[in-house]
Amino acid sequence: MPEFIPRSEQRPIVDTSSTTLDLIYFDLVTLASNEQDIRRLPAHESLYVVLSGQVDIEVDGIMFEAVGRRADIWGGDADSVYAPVGANVRISARGAAAEVAIAGGLCDTRYAPFRVTPDEVDAVNVGSSDTHSQRRIVHLLGQRQNGRCGNLLVSELYAGEGCWSGYPPHKHDTEDGDVETRHEELYHYRFQPETGFGSQITYDEDGPVKILMTRNGDTVLVDRGYHPTVTSPGHRGYIFTILVGKHRRGLIQRFDPAHQHLTKTIPGIDAMRDKFK
Repeated sequence: MPEFIPRSEQRPIVDTSSTTLDLIYFDLVTLASNEQDIRRLPAHESLYVVLSGQVDIEVDGIMFEAVGRRADIWGGDADSVYAPVGANVRISARGAAAEVAIAGGLCDTRYAPFRVTPDEVDAVNVGSSDTHSQRRIVHLLGQRQNGRCGNLLVSELYAGEGCWSGYPPHKHDTEDGDVETRHEELYHYRFQPETGFGSQITYDEDGPVKILMTRNGDTVLVDRGYHPTVTSPGHRGYIFTILVGKHRRGLIQRFDPAHQHLTKTIPGIDAMRDKFK
């Protein structure tokens, strides 16, 4: 069942040593003014997402300058750089502090590096305040990058106050043709204000239910099962999401049959599914 990592100080947060996820890499890099971070991921392709501040990102000698256009995650869409498996990557803060999320997926094909600017992200609005399911999903590495990378999908989700996401409950732990795909998933949580919190629920059809309290900076690793999440009233929720397909890139979700009827009452569900495929 899913693993909970509370506001972890371990670095990297998730790598090949994980006993829960086999395909995903995740780390957060906080740089002081003019500080640098240098790393190479020998088994993972990766997306370097600027959460706050501005940085230069050099990938195998190719320079992407002034990446990042927002003061924090609440200030607009992300600016990102894709790095292929085995690439040498240098991140340099440009005169002020910056935070960068590194989302990685196991990959055996080497692609060319590229940038995904805020103008190139692909967003979809799902749900409504009336159904307590309002959220905006911003695909940073999604359909628009098909053919340019492996099975890595990266997005940012913004949930309304007191709203559910990952809802109706769905799963993606079995490879089953055009019905469901097997994708591992990682959620990293932030809230506004930072005192906010939420809950992550996971369950199998015939297994136990696990309920976790999520707070600012927590991370949850999802290897199987249905996994809806909810944000407390009075707080906006943010989830940095990494998905990696075991056999293919496009994600197909299977909704819990007991709640399948909700897909007809919550606006935008079909558009959401189409954006992930």
